[in-house]
Parts: sequence; structure tokens; C-alpha cells
Amino acid sequence: MAVEDEGLRVFQSVKIKIGEAKNLPSYPGPSKMRDCYCTVNLDQEEVFRTKIVEKSLCPFYGEDFYCEIPRSFRHLSFYIFDRDVFRRDSIIGKVAIQKEDLQKYHNRDTWFQLQHVDADSEVQGKVHLELRLSEVITDTGVVCHKLATRIVECQGLPIVNGQCDPYATVTLAGPFRSEAKKTKVKRKTNNPQFDEVFYFEVTRPCSYSKKSHFDFEEEDVDKLEIRVDLWNASNLKFGDEFLGELRIPLKVLRQSSSYEAWYFLQPRDNGSKSLKPDDLGSLRLNVVYTEDHVFSSDYYSPLRDLLLKSADVEPVSASAAHILGEVCREKQEAAVPLVRLLLHYGRVVPFISAIASAEVKRTQDPNTIFRGNSLASKCIDETMKLAGMHYLHVTLKPAIEEICQSHKPCEIDPVKLKDGENLENNMENLRQYVDRVFHAITESGVSCPTVMCDIFFSLREAAAKRFQGDPDVRYTAVSSFIFLRFFAPAILSPNLFQLTPHHTASFKESYMATFYEFFNEQKYADAVKNFLDLISSSGRRDPKSVEQPILLKEGLMIKRAQGRKRFGMKNFKKRWFRLTNHEFTYHKSKGDQPLYSIPIENILAVEKLEEESFKMKNMFQVIQPERALYIQANNCVEAKDWIDILTKVSQCNQKRLTVYHPSAYLSGHWLCCRAPSDSAPGCSPCTGGLPANIQLDIDGDRETERIYSLFNSYMSKLEKMQEACGSKSVYDGPEQEEYSTFVIDDPQETYKTLKQIIAGVGALEQEHAQYKRDKFKKTKYGSQEHPIGDKSFQNYIRQQSETSTHSI
Repeated sequence: MAVEDEGLRVFQSVKIKIGEAKNLPSYPGPSKMRDCYCTVNLDQEEVFRTKIVEKSLCPFYGEDFYCEIPRSFRHLSFYIFDRDVFRRDSIIGKVAIQKEDLQKYHNRDTWFQLQHVDADSEVQGKVHLELRLSEVITDTGVVCHKLATRIVECQGLPIVNGQCDPYATVTLAGPFRSEAKKTKVKRKTNNPQFDEVFYFEVTRPCSYSKKSHFDFEEEDVDKLEIRVDLWNASNLKFGDEFLGELRIPLKVLRQSSSYEAWYFLQPRDNGSKSLKPDDLGSLRLNVVYTEDHVFSSDYYSPLRDLLLKSADVEPVSASAAHILGEVCREKQEAAVPLVRLLLHYGRVVPFISAIASAEVKRTQDPNTIFRGNSLASKCIDETMKLAGMHYLHVTLKPAIEEICQSHKPCEIDPVKLKDGENLENNMENLRQYVDRVFHAITESGVSCPTVMCDIFFSLREAAAKRFQGDPDVRYTAVSSFIFLRFFAPAILSPNLFQLTPHHTASFKESYMATFYEFFNEQKYADAVKNFLDLISSSGRRDPKSVEQPILLKEGLMIKRAQGRKRFGMKNFKKRWFRLTNHEFTYHKSKGDQPLYSIPIENILAVEKLEEESFKMKNMFQVIQPERALYIQANNCVEAKDWIDILTKVSQCNQKRLTVYHPSAYLSGHWLCCRAPSDSAPGCSPCTGGLPANIQLDIDGDRETERIYSLFNSYMSKLEKMQEACGSKSVYDGPEQEEYSTFVIDDPQETYKTLKQIIAGVGALEQEHAQYKRDKFKKTKYGSQEHPIGDKSFQNYIRQQSETSTHSI
């Protein structure tokens, strides 16, 4: 899901590693320890939560999180909470990083000081305001200047303790006066539509003959300002909660009698002062934020074609794809978009075969084959993640779920045995678990995806050809990936592969010498070899039908009752939802029989539902022939994921709708178009569809844009690589140290490819620069998209002005 921006698609994503917190304040009790967890928030909307680390003031989390960001945001925030089993969990502190500052910390481990959380630190949202100055002539012939202040609406106000009932106070303030007025309270919304006008007298009445039109006393106006304060109406004894304020000096009316603009809400000038930043401890984070502006497909043809023919270039080290891996700081950042692009166009197997074969030729010891973090290894890892996720679920999930749910003791270190545990019983429990997982893996060969089998076959052939005297190398070449890089990480961290809903216990057995004897029998070795032979055989195809149900996604959400009762208190209920490639069901709780099932062929459309329908955020609708199922996800990221996967799996349905109703049918009519019939055709076009392949959804243009961004950011290395090619062509002596990091087998062919890359990147850079110039010309400060009060946008204006002046 991309944000459309004048012909471009804008994609935002973030990858976060939450490391650890240190020196948290001690609990004011006898133990002094805390049970803490960390949340990731877009502004104040929680999108991820870590495990709880108990009894620690320096909790180590070590968790990764990735998401596509489906909306605009100003801050990426992290909150540290202290769990309280009797009351609401309390916030210890937070880290808030402005969106514009994320690049400063790009892919670097950074310690952030925790900041205090109060009403002023949580201010968010924007206000639409209009001011108009007019003259009013009284019956006695005198003129008064009246200021009309219209507060139109607010958007994105913070939700306080689960509710938002906002109202606004509008104050005309000066050195010797203060006159305040108040709007009505808008219940249960953080996007209130006020549309109220308040009138203030600005100057004293005076004779009309003595005053020219709009000639009011400047000394009065210069000292006056309009202040708008937003509050959350509360029934608590502590009073209403502050949501934010804005101040507008009346000097803005000097040039014109009317003024209209959007403003970001700001903290109070006299807000509570924070304590020293080191009072609350610190949090270690690694954040990678990417924002891609994707043009239409034809813009990328030269660079894309150059990348797609990489497998055919001789030698492969002179290809554009291999050069990308050479110049990137980490092979992983090159492998991710590269594999997705090549998979999308069916070129991943020949490319990986070529670079793997080249790597094998450079390997001297068969025991170290594919053990490094090379481009080949990273590309194979990424291919297995993309193509093998369903295979991983089908193979391991039943065994992993049984292990997590049965909670049998498996400690076999005599020193660590708990009271009442028996070493032999624990040994048998562990043996049964390992045996179950072992058989699940070795009997799953027929289910291994074809693209993985084709890659394993090429690895096996290359290794056997290079080390002909080693009969086992054909197995080690494949096992280093399928076991060490595919199954083992999923078993150690099943939550990262969606095999378990959340975190498993983080202990590791170290007393295993005796236990290994159980699996030293020849039958286990034979089973592994048969498995490796099967998944690396040429021409092998999966005999299992695609009709086998595949679990695509599951989770807890809230749905609107299907009974369509006009009256009833329990209109919305929590349910456990499951989506397979056959049906979409919901259950009272996980593991129960389905309460309702929608066959995939009956899903006619999946679309967002406007918030005003039920005053609820993150809602979407699954439209069926007879009715629509309204569902609320837990946050915007989860809502996007469900919409994407439901749309994807139902894309080929013949009766898919072209129009739909973006709002609900309530009180005898559709809220969007007011049509009275519940069977009235939709009033808005359905959003664009996604590819029908349920296993892989890849946007080739987006991946090419990401590769362009990488090439552009490493342009200095591309130019240095050109110099290295020139040096190697004319100098036959020892390799110069500054060029030794590059793999250049054919300087002339590599130079030719580099020249094409730089030309393609330069053409795209010109297009991006032109887009930025055009956007700058159309940008209006104070619009809904760019409200007044955003310091980062002011910096952007200044930078663009300097760029425009320089270019002229």
C-alpha cells in the first residue's frame, strides 16, 4: 500500500532492533526491581510490543521489528513501561525521534536518553483556523473593529486513557486584557469538527469620520494574540487534560483583513520542566527508515534491464547485480531488493547459480564452503525467506506449537535441575521433542518449494565439481543453508517467523554431550542424506496439490455483529480470525471451531472503512454478496497487513466489485452517499488490485527504485571502482591496497557495466530533482499537508530555496 503523491507512489518502511535499556530508576519498594517492556509507536499509536523482562533495571530485549508504514507520521516513539498486575501499566520514559532525524541514526546502534512523559510531551495533532477583521458601524455612528475567529476542525488529537472528548478554548489576550470563549465538547473523536465562530472587539469604538477603512491602532494590535487551547473533557477529579495549544499574533492581519491556515499544536510555553535527561536511564536502538518515491515503470527500464541480464554477463563479477553487492556497505542491503526484483522476473535461479559457482571456485577448503557472509549467501537466505515461509510453517508449526503448549521440563544439566524434576524424564522429554522436529523436517522434502530445490541443485553440482575428491561436499553445500540458515533460526526464534504468536523462553541448553548419543545412529544420518538428495535433485517438482489449505495469517481483532440487530449493547466483539487460501473464518477464541466462514471466492472486495462510520479507527470491510463484515484491527500497520493479504488472496475472484461504499449502512441509509437501499451500488471506485500470487507480492518498480537509491548513495564507490578497473587494465604489478576490496575479474567488462550504471542512475537522479523542484513550487506553508509550526518543514523550505538559487 503506497501513498499517492502527484503521480508518484511513496513507500515508507522501518526496520528496528530494540537492544536494551540501562539504569532505569528503581521501583519504590523493597525489591527495587521492575518488570519492563518496550513499545514502538507511530506518533502515539502502538504498532509493536516486546516481551516483558522481569526483575531488572537493565532489561535486555534483543528484538527485531519491521513494518510498512501506511500513513504519514511526525515521530517514531519508543515507550518503556513498568508492568503492574493490579493497576494500569506505568510509563517510565520515552524516546521520540522526529521523522526528519531518522536518517541521522540510519543503521547505527545508538543510545538514547529516556525523556519524561507528561501532557506537554504528548502533544500531537493540527487545527484549522480562520481569522477575519471587520468594521461594524453602530446606530450612533461610531465604528468598532470586530475579530471573528472560526475554529473549523482538528485532526489527529492524542487519545488520553482510551478516550478523546475534545473541546477548544479561544482566548484574545494582550498585556491588559484576556477574553476567553469555549466550544462545545465533541464526544468520542480525535478528529472533531467544531465549525464555531467567536467574536472579539479589537479596538475601542470611535467616530467613523476620524478613521479610515481598516485603520486600527497598531500599538493595540501588535500586542494582541489569539490563543487556542485544546482540552480533553474528563470526569476525573483531576480536571480536564491538556491536548495542545497554538498562538497567533494579530499582526498576521496587517496585509489582509482575513487569514486562514492549518497549525500544528504545540506544548505550553510554561509546560512542566523535565528533570535531568539521565535520571530515567537510556535505550539502545538501531533504526533503518526508508522512503522510496516510485515513478511509473518506463522510467526504470534502462537500469532494470541492466540488472536482469546479470546472470548472462561473463564473468558474473562484471554484472550490475554483483557490482551492487561490491559497493554496498553490507551485502544484506543489496540482497533484499535484488532478490525480490529477480524473483519477480524469474531470474533469481540463474543469477544465484552464477555467483555461487564463482564463489565455490574461489573456495580452497570444502569445510568452509558458503560459511561467509557473501552476496551469494545473502541472496540465498533472502530467497528462502520469501519463497519458503509457507513451507516452513507447514513443516515446523505443529511441532513448535506442541512444544510451547505442553511446557514439559527439558533441563538436562544436573546443576540446573529444579526441585522435583528427574534427569531421565527430562532427557526423554527433550529426546521426544527433537525426534518430532527431526522427522518433521526430514519427511518434508516433497513440500520444499521448487525455486529452493533448483538453487540447491546448482549448489550441489558446483560443490561436487570443485571438490571431486570429497563425497560429502554435495551435502554440506546444501545443509549449510537449509539447516543452519533456514530451519535452525526458525526453531531458535519461532516468533520472528510467525511460528508462535510471541516470545518463547530465552534459555539455552549447554549440557548436551550425553544427549547427542541418541542421534548418532545411522538411521538419522541416512534420513538427512535422503532429505538433502530429494530437495537438491534436478527436475524435482512438488507433487502436492496447491489445494492443500495454507494458513496465511491469523490474529485477534474486533468485528461488528453479523446479526444486524437494530438494538443491542454488544454490537462489537473480539474474535480470533484465520485466513487460509480456502476461507476466511473467525472463532470465539484460538483453537475453537469457526463461528463464521467466508469462502475466498465470496470475497468481492476488501477496503478501508471511514472512521466516522462507527467513530473507530483502523477499520476495514470484507464485502460479500449479501453483506459486509466490518472489522477493527489493533493498529494501522496490522490493518494494512490484513487488507493486503485479503485483497491478494481474493484477487482472481470473477465477481470482484469495481465500486463500493466507503462508509457503513446505518439508520436506513449509506452514510457516504445517503442512498436508502442497502443493495445500492457503491459510490466510490475500489482501490487497485494486487498480484494474485499468494506466496509472493513484489513490486518490480519499487525494488528498482530501492536499488537506484543504493547506487546513488554509494556513487563515490562506483567511481572508485571505475578507477580500479582503469588501474588494473594498464598495471600488471601487485594490486593497489585501495582497490583490493573490489572483486574485478575482467576490468574492461566491469568498466563497461559501471558506465551504464552511472548513466542510468544519473538519469533517474535528474527525474527526482525535477520532481522536487516542481513540488517545491506547489508547496504552501500553512496548508493541511504542511501546517504552520513544523520546524522540520521550515528547514526543508530553506534548503529548497538555497538549492533553487544555486541552480539558477
